[in-house]
Amino acid sequence: MTAALSAHELIARHRSTLDQALEAIRTRAYWSPHPEHPKAYGENGSLDAAAGKAAFDALLATRLDLGQPGTDDWVGGETSPYGIDLGVTYPHADLDVLLPAMKAGQRAWRDAGAEQRAVVCLEILKRISDRTHEFAHAVMHTSGQAFMMAFQAGGPHAQDRGLEAVAYAYVEQVRTPDNAEWTKPQGKRDPLAMTKQFTPVPRGIGLVIGCNTFPTWNGYPGLFASLATGNAVLVKPHPRAVLPLALTVQVAREVLAEAGFDPNLVALAAERPGEGIAKTLALRPEIRIIDYTGSTEFGDWLETNARQAQVYTEKAGVNTVVVHSTSDYKGMLSNLAFSLSLYSGQMCTTPQNLLVPREGISTDQGPKSYDEVVADLAKSVDGLLGDDARANALLGAIVNPDVKARLEAAAGLGEVALASREIANPDFPGAVVRTPVIVKLDGAKPDAEAAYMSECFGPVSFAVAVDSAADAAELLRRTVREKGAMTVGAYTTDPEVEQDVREVCLEEAAQLSLNLTGGVYVNQTAAFSDFHGSGGNPAASAALCDGAFVANRFRVVEVRREA
Repeated sequence: MTAALSAHELIARHRSTLDQALEAIRTRAYWSPHPEHPKAYGENGSLDAAAGKAAFDALLATRLDLGQPGTDDWVGGETSPYGIDLGVTYPHADLDVLLPAMKAGQRAWRDAGAEQRAVVCLEILKRISDRTHEFAHAVMHTSGQAFMMAFQAGGPHAQDRGLEAVAYAYVEQVRTPDNAEWTKPQGKRDPLAMTKQFTPVPRGIGLVIGCNTFPTWNGYPGLFASLATGNAVLVKPHPRAVLPLALTVQVAREVLAEAGFDPNLVALAAERPGEGIAKTLALRPEIRIIDYTGSTEFGDWLETNARQAQVYTEKAGVNTVVVHSTSDYKGMLSNLAFSLSLYSGQMCTTPQNLLVPREGISTDQGPKSYDEVVADLAKSVDGLLGDDARANALLGAIVNPDVKARLEAAAGLGEVALASREIANPDFPGAVVRTPVIVKLDGAKPDAEAAYMSECFGPVSFAVAVDSAADAAELLRRTVREKGAMTVGAYTTDPEVEQDVREVCLEEAAQLSLNLTGGVYVNQTAAFSDFHGSGGNPAASAALCDGAFVANRFRVVEVRREA
């Protein structure tokens, strides 16, 4: 292929960004090349708000032809959680044609080397970034996120996570030199001399199984980690959230072709309604890497059955916050209220169980009983969401009927401290918008345990009364060990309690946030600095992002000869 983008040009364009990313993952300091504010876009070829919305609107009711081999049908059917039909159709693939075509380009991609692969990936991310406004609408209307969250989480934050994966992939690949001269002294005899060459080689085709709630944020780490380490990548989106990942594949294919590589290194696997091709794909011998975000049930199935592949899963867990004491009662309540409300609790990091001593907690406003803490939290959530316009901007829409059903059923599990209410969205009358429910449970009662020891994904939280701080720590330990947790939070002014909770999290490999009362929330993580998940408890088999997330996507093959 003739390259319109030379390796030299791409390195000149993106090497400094790669170097900054490498420095950021080394120092864990704040850094991002992707602006969070919508007004930052509109120059240097990027789409501003109006152009991005127009680009999204122009996609509706069209066929997104990616030029893939093996297309045997056109499929679609996405309906926005905001009540509109997208009407976009996508290529349906004959896998026996598509998968061999994807493998055909891997040799040239492998031989390009780690640096060239990295800068090609950065060019893909740059072009996606330039279309952030367009992608934001695509994420909003497939996930149900409110626009600003779709813009930030689905745009710059997702792009950051993709770039972070590229940086880690580059580090691991260049850890071993390309060439080495080896000489071993032999006393009076001539030394033994060898010339050795080391080449990172891909495992095969990586499969990214997308999720409904965060198609780009959860999809980009695996996609770019596999691509940057030399693998072709097949993207299988969630049937209700195809568009953001289909656009991503489109951009990747364009950049690969312009850089002189086979565009079939990245392809889309859309499915017919009810086809369920994820299991079929996961067991194909060509698939050697799988990245999956979604239910525990299917994640466990992949880990058990996809034996030919290296499987990275982010499943589910029961996220817990220990509420023992605080020096900023108002700040604690405000922080928790926002964490429970953001995107209607439809985040894998949203707190579910709030463990509160039944005798109450100490605060800067004096002692507060268990009932007072729960009532005050309910008031804080109510106050945060009291204005419907503000509520819509925070809650977004309920992503699917299963979440709505769990929300409605939760009210029957215990005493309701905060009832969920319906909110109308004047811009999208078809949207299903609900405020969170908070249910009081007694941690000592076996019937309550069935509720709080099960994941209840969505805007549902349980205020669990426990006997003591020690009891809370022990319940936290059991919850993380048995069910897993993406996040753990704790509020305490007691150093011993803090140490106990910290020790539980270290032993059970759970990410801990302590005494958050300001603008950082337990369910948010920053790329290049925070680890999303740990890979050390049942909630996930991988962390986004660390060396382990990328290092086993390739192997190093040595060729040696006598000098």
